[in-house]
Parts: sequence; C-alpha cells; structure tokens
Amino acid sequence: MKNINNSKLKIIPLGGLEQIGMNITAFEFEDSIIVVDCGLSFPEDDMLGIDLVIPDVTYLKDNINKVKGFVITHGHEDHIGALPYVLRDVNVPIYATKLTMGIIENKLKEHNLMRGTKRKVIKHGQSINLGCFRIEFIKTNHSIADAAALAIYSPAGIVVHTGDFKVDYTPVFGDAIDLQRLGEIGKKGVLAVMCDSTNAERKGFTMSEKTVGATFDNIFAEHKNTRIIIATFASNVDRVQQIINSAYKYGRKVVVEGRSMVSIISIATELGYLNIPDKTLIDIEQLKNYPDEQTVIITTGSQGESMAALSRMAASIHKKVTIKPGDTIIFSSNPIPGNEKAVSNVINELIAKGADVIFQDTHVSGHACQEEIKLIYSLLRPKYAIPVHGEFRHLKAQANLVQELGIPKENVFIMRSGDVLELNDDSAAITDKVQTGAILVDGLGVGDVGNIVLRDRQRLAEDGILIVVLTLEKYGNQVLAGPDIVSRGFVYVRESEDLMEEARAVINDALDECIDKNITDWGKIKNIMKDSLSDFLWKRTKRNPMILPIIMEV
Repeated sequence: MKNINNSKLKIIPLGGLEQIGMNITAFEFEDSIIVVDCGLSFPEDDMLGIDLVIPDVTYLKDNINKVKGFVITHGHEDHIGALPYVLRDVNVPIYATKLTMGIIENKLKEHNLMRGTKRKVIKHGQSINLGCFRIEFIKTNHSIADAAALAIYSPAGIVVHTGDFKVDYTPVFGDAIDLQRLGEIGKKGVLAVMCDSTNAERKGFTMSEKTVGATFDNIFAEHKNTRIIIATFASNVDRVQQIINSAYKYGRKVVVEGRSMVSIISIATELGYLNIPDKTLIDIEQLKNYPDEQTVIITTGSQGESMAALSRMAASIHKKVTIKPGDTIIFSSNPIPGNEKAVSNVINELIAKGADVIFQDTHVSGHACQEEIKLIYSLLRPKYAIPVHGEFRHLKAQANLVQELGIPKENVFIMRSGDVLELNDDSAAITDKVQTGAILVDGLGVGDVGNIVLRDRQRLAEDGILIVVLTLEKYGNQVLAGPDIVSRGFVYVRESEDLMEEARAVINDALDECIDKNITDWGKIKNIMKDSLSDFLWKRTKRNPMILPIIMEV
C-alpha cells in the first residue's frame, strides 16, 4: 500500500490523552476523516455542579464535509458517552459491534436521536470502507464483551488502534483475542500502533476474568448462611454472568439493583451475551418472600458514587434494601483514581452496620499489563508507536517499554489532545495544533457553564454571597429605603450584627460620596459600593464574598 503522491495521514486526538476518559481521535487523509470513539469524562472536584464533560469537536464541525463516520471500539462511557451530544453537530453514521451498538441505541433512545442517526452493526473480522479508509474490526478482550481493535488501512499505511484491551485466553463469553489476525497484519507491515496504556506501569500479565468466577464460588461456598450483596461495574457483563452462575449453583435468587445495571443487563440478555437460568432473577419487590441466605443482590456503586444503589444502602436511604448485621458485601472492582476516599467511606459505613465487607481478589483489570503490551507490539512490529488511553505517567511508561523492544525513541510519540501528527513511511512529526477542550454539561445545558460561571460557583462555595438592596428616588439619587444586607454562606447574620451594622455604615459612606460627586450612573454607584464593602470585609474577616448590589428606583 505504498502511497505514490506522498500525502500524509493525520492523526488528531481530540480528547482522551493525559486523562482516563473522553476518548476521541480523528484520522484524516486528504478529503476523508473517520473518528474513533466519542467518550465523556466525569467532572473534576473543582467543577461544581457539573454532571459530565464532553470533548470540543469544533474541528469536526469545521470539516463536516470530510467526516465519514464514528467507528466505536467498545461500549464504555469513556468511549461512547458523548455521542448523543456530539451527534447534534456531527451527524454521521456509527459503526460498532452488536453489544456496543445495543448500548449506544439505548442512549440514542433517551435523547430521541434514533430516527436521525444511521447505524451499522459490524462483526469481528469484517471491514468497512469509509472514504479512502478501510477499517477492519479485530476481536479483543476487555471488561465489557464485544470489544474490538481496529486496523485502519489508509493510503499512507496501516495504523492499528487496540481500543481498551487485555489478553484473556479463557474469556467468560466468546473467543479469546484474535492474536493470529494481529500477527498476519504485522506481516503486511504496520505504520503505527496506538495502544492502551492504562496498566503500562504494571508488570506481568492481567489475570483472566475467569479467576474472579473461582473467587466468587469460594465466597458463596463459605457464606452459605448470609445474604450476599455484590457491587460491580454495570457494564461488566461477564462479571455479572459469573455471579449469576454461582448464585444458580448455590440455589440463590438474584436481584439486580441500580438503573445502569438493570438497563445493561436487559440489553445483554436480549442480545444473547448473558445466559440467565429460568426463575433465577427476581424483582426487588419479591426479596421479602425469600430468606436472606437464598438471595444475592447485584448492585451499582462500587466506586462510592453518592447516588448509586450501594451508597444509598450504606447511608440507610435506600427504599427497598436495608443493610443488616451479617450481610456479606463484595466490592468487585478497584477504585478509579480519585474515588478512593468515597469508596473507603462507603466501606466504613457498611462495616459500622455490622456487614462483612470483602474486596480482596474479587476483581481483575480489563486492561493489558506490560507483558501483553509487549506481545501486541511484537506481533505488529510497527514503525511508530503512539501510546494512548492514560494519564501522562501511563503513556510515558508505555513509551519506555516500547523502546526496550527496539523501536527508536524518535519514533515514539507521546501526544497531547489537539496535536496533529502527520505521518507516512518516510517520516512522522507533530506539525500543528487544533482547538480541543472540555465542554461542561450541567442538566440540560451543554456548554453554557464556562470558566467564569465555575469561578463564581467556586467563590460562592468558598466565601458565600452578600446582597445589598437599596431604593433610590428616580432622577434625584435620594436614598429612600435601605441599604439592607442579605448574607448567604458568609456569616451567620444573627451572631454578627455588629459586623453588619458597620457594613451598612460603609455602604452609606460610599453612597454619600457618590451623591457629593453627582455620580448618577448606576453601574458606577454599584462598583463604588462593591469596592468599598469588599475592602472593609477583607480587612475585618480576611474573606472575599461575592457582593451583588441591587438598586431599585421609585
């Protein structure tokens, strides 16, 4: 596939680098663009009141006539979550495997986008042609079924994007990763590999998902006389399958709790990715008809999220399930970086209620460790390496690994979101930068909360607000009522009457000054009041509350 006119392939990550989440990458060759994944990320601690964060796709909007479609690797939120928002501006077809498409369609239904969105389900081993690209879906293993790596054939050469993957020779459902196909592609000559770096710092191999099944079996055997509650990721269908297998084996009924859990399990069952024996699943309303030792509850909340089912149980605000002494509670997940404290709080609350909490050996990662990453590179033998999916330290760890395998340092690119990497067989270099960023979603508002609003929320959260209300006579600037001061989140007014009296005096002085100087512009009056009050409060309290002057006229 040598390219005659020497055009270059551009690889442009629009999100997902230097963080776990918001994965989206554009591949551009002349007049064709394909987009791999379209994920969201969850808000940082300082994004007060924000529900989720989606990528800025200005580049795709500006080049909409070139964009041929979204090609999706797997059905996790950090790879598909932004689709309902991005499709409004970039309405192009979506290509994905069966389960991934099932989960995407569920989202599109919620957003009323089913009719306006073209979708095509692709099988592993199949290829699709989009513009001058051909994309082949290759079977991989991950913590959600139906994950795929993508071989992207362009006139400049082949790029393999692994998606999120691990090498699991004994998967719970379906086949092992198609290493043979990766080897065949490697023989054709691969231009570049974009490989998952999430576990690039961890030595060895990631354990098979089946090992968790064996652990569950032992736990079920040892806890025959207690109710068992298991928290895990809703999307980990294989994990749920293994819990159901153990429950069935030990004669327990299963209740599924948590909105995302219920929805994914129904999609997976419908599409044939979950095999649930008859009469095993019961509705949460029927729990009371069975003794505790005959039930298992599978629930969301393994990350300590405050609104998820397990956290509500721990806080005694769950309508249907009350934690009792003796309950066995299993955390079948690792805390995502940043969630450790929340998870620890929930565990403490559960233990305080007398529950037995288990979190050892009940989880394996869905991401490749160092030996599996080396295996992929050894099979594909690419000219260039582009570590993806991870924070900077993970990308760097993979870059070091790849150099040990003999890829020269100048052929390894640690990119940042927005970088444009242009490459062909002769050379590769970062040549440009495009607009990228995070767009904040708050309720139904997309992008209407920006840095200024967040800064205001931060100030309100840290220092509170003072509202100064006064009534002026029209044309005459005579103060007819006020100034009254209302305080929220600054000081408790009843205990700070002196401070409020002095503040009122400061405002009166400022008003007198305005009248003396014949200042009639309300904007100026407000600013003078604001500045003098702000100075006074800082001297007295070393705090900077937000000050809102309100002037009414009669």
